[in-house]
Amino acid sequence: MLDAAAGTGQLDELLDLERELAVLLRRARATSGEMAREVHPELEPAAYGLLVRLAEAGSQRATDLAQYFGVGKATISRQLRALDGLGLVVRTPDPADGRASLVRLTSEGRERFTRVRDARRARYARKMASWDRAEVAELARLLHRLNTPVESGPPPGE
Repeated sequence: MLDAAAGTGQLDELLDLERELAVLLRRARATSGEMAREVHPELEPAAYGLLVRLAEAGSQRATDLAQYFGVGKATISRQLRALDGLGLVVRTPDPADGRASLVRLTSEGRERFTRVRDARRARYARKMASWDRAEVAELARLLHRLNTPVESGPPPGE
């Protein structure tokens, strides 16, 4: 909740931020759907994020993926079954715990994902070509800060 002493200026800035984030998220969902179809015509847009995570972090347990995305294990399991059925991921036994399995991209999954990711990065580069490198770095830093969970507990000063 906003502090009453913060004033209308901060409220206006937060409303501007909310509006811009809403536009960004709508566009990101649409783009995610397009990229998912480019990877495979039958790929769900929500499952594209799993490919991103597996490409970045390597083999993962389904429970770790569910925790990372903040969704239930059933949701992750359904999406992983779909990815497996499309030949984009494979499950292997977890050497640290034989009862669990690790999910990783297949060679085909990595190739398809990399092709689409590289095209997306090229679009970002064109869109931000006139930006100063420091501006790009600052945007990345601020988005990271926004995406970092806040530690639980009372707000500072309470």
